[in-house]
Amino acid sequence: MTQVRKAIIPVAGFGTRLLPISKAIPKEMVPVVDRPLIQHVVEEALAAGINEIVLVTRTGKSAIEDHFDAHAELEDSLASKGKDALLETLAAIAPPELKITSVRQPNAQGLGHAVFCAAHLLGKDEPFAVILPDVLVKPQADGNTCDLGRMVELWDASNAAQIMVEAVPQEDVYRYGIVDCDEPSAGESADMRGVVEKPKPEEAPSRLSVIGRYILPYRIMELLRDQPPGAGNEIQLTDAIDRLMQEGQQVQAFRMQGRTFDCGHIEGWLQANNTLAREAGYNL
Repeated sequence: MTQVRKAIIPVAGFGTRLLPISKAIPKEMVPVVDRPLIQHVVEEALAAGINEIVLVTRTGKSAIEDHFDAHAELEDSLASKGKDALLETLAAIAPPELKITSVRQPNAQGLGHAVFCAAHLLGKDEPFAVILPDVLVKPQADGNTCDLGRMVELWDASNAAQIMVEAVPQEDVYRYGIVDCDEPSAGESADMRGVVEKPKPEEAPSRLSVIGRYILPYRIMELLRDQPPGAGNEIQLTDAIDRLMQEGQQVQAFRMQGRTFDCGHIEGWLQANNTLAREAGYNL
């Protein structure tokens, strides 16, 4: 069985929910405590054993690629001043096993289109992860679990696509994509029957919302190739996942064990900084 080694991270969005911060700075470069948001997400992938990152990007996002590139002048300056700790910090941004590739999304046509932009970088029948960088997924304060790594394990064991979910209050289900499945225990998966985008609370099949972490088979790329536009006149990844299930492919909802921080809006970004800074020992 082909192992999951690649993750597609769409970073071409405008970050309108973070304006005015994101007017001149890519939202993925906004700091969360001591490093930009995108570095947290790449570290999550590495912890899951995924070392090849494909950034789906656009004009004006070069700072993301620069962050993971070498900076010889800065490194030489730090070395000449004996600032070894800072040199180690820079080296940790892009460890030797990390491979970063960028592709352009020529125009915004939805998440499904962004994912498909990376299809040519996958081998035939190669599974892959999709990670949406707006949302940080962190272990509980007293734990060290890697939910993405657990999803990879479940893929390896079952060859079933994995969609990360978390429970939300019933009154909030209208904000999310909600999966239809029997409720799994934390850290486990259950077969999905479908997914409903932003249902009315009284019509929701469950309280389990899609988080933005996926382990998918290559077949999704073949489906996205001719996927018609859906909601918002955009090519939706969830529509292709629905077609995958209709073909008989097993798709499972993985119930996360950790915590999420939605850094795509100001309140969630502030919460992430406040919570994670305190846990890191900063005095606020």
